[in-house]
Amino acid sequence: MGEYEKLRALIENRKALIGVIGLGYVGLPVVIRFCEEGFKVKGFDIDPGKIERLENGESYIGHISSEKLKSYVCGQTRSFIPTTDMSLLSTVDAIIICVPTPLSDKKEPDLTYVISTVEEISRYLRKGQIISLESTTYPGTTEEVILPVLEKSGYQVGKDFFLVFSPEREDPGRKDFTTKTIPKIVGGVTEKCRDLGTSLYSKIVDKVIPVSSPRVAEMTKLLENIYRCVNIALV
Repeated sequence: MGEYEKLRALIENRKALIGVIGLGYVGLPVVIRFCEEGFKVKGFDIDPGKIERLENGESYIGHISSEKLKSYVCGQTRSFIPTTDMSLLSTVDAIIICVPTPLSDKKEPDLTYVISTVEEISRYLRKGQIISLESTTYPGTTEEVILPVLEKSGYQVGKDFFLVFSPEREDPGRKDFTTKTIPKIVGGVTEKCRDLGTSLYSKIVDKVIPVSSPRVAEMTKLLENIYRCVNIALV
């Protein structure tokens, strides 16, 4: 059985161990959704203050209650383990990157956090892992920036490890759309990458829309942000 088949079975049986990097307004809701669906999750963040609050079951995200968070962090199964120890990335089956991409002084996406995160992943990358970038960026980032760093490990994408882009999608201020009900777009570097990404996200999101490539998925996020920005400007 190849890495694709083994990872697919783990995901379908909810036995895959999930790793989420970046426990802010995007990453923490993803953690909660996987916990709600019976997965075990390790959450990674470089801010020890955040980790301490999470270990105490204290939420700093408005729509996530501390009571719910505490049930996953401190409950009997302890399905959510927050940590600053990046070496534990080698223990997870799926790695979801939710780090910020602020604008630089030239009004371009600053990929500093993304690149440093991927370099950390590359240090601990093993066969049979899927990596998903959710951070907002420009078309081409996944294949031109992320993939070359991961390939330095000597592993082959689509065979040894799997890489997708699936943009985070929030609808701030609306209570009728949540992480579960907002459709998710997934673009994979290879067909097997896309299939595994679709399988993974279908466990936590009602509707997953696979697209032909990471570049297409990256463009959908850009168009969505442009549409929102134009409408806000118009108002």
